Amino acid sequence: MNTTHAQSSAAESRISDRRALLLVFCCTLLGAGAQVLIKIGANALPNPSVRQMVTSPWLLAGYSLYGMSTVLLVLALKHGQLSLLYPVISLTYVWVTILSVTVFHEAMSVYKLGGIMLIVVGVGVLGLNGRKS
Repeated sequence: MNTTHAQSSAAESRISDRRALLLVFCCTLLGAGAQVLIKIGANALPNPSVRQMVTSPWLLAGYSLYGMSTVLLVLALKHGQLSLLYPVISLTYVWVTILSVTVFHEAMSVYKLGGIMLIVVGVGVLGLNGRKS
């Protein structure tokens, strides 16, 4: 009976870890979307003032996405390993770069591509390490 309880706890822990990882992954997408909306909002303000920054619909939408991202991060960190989850947030850089190229038509250089590859490989390596512990 003790072995069954230990197996059940291990299974629950894996499910909790996966849920936390999924929440943080969603944080990266929301964070990237927030960055794009904030950039659009910033471009729409010819002479930014504090009043304009707190009333711009684009900026408010970006701030809202950041808020949602923060809520998901809190929920994820409650049940996951900080050392595994926090590096996953670096995927936000990947999504922002991809969105910058597609939405703002920014150039994709070899250096940007190399940086993206390093981030993805780094997160993958950390994920492998997290599974073994």
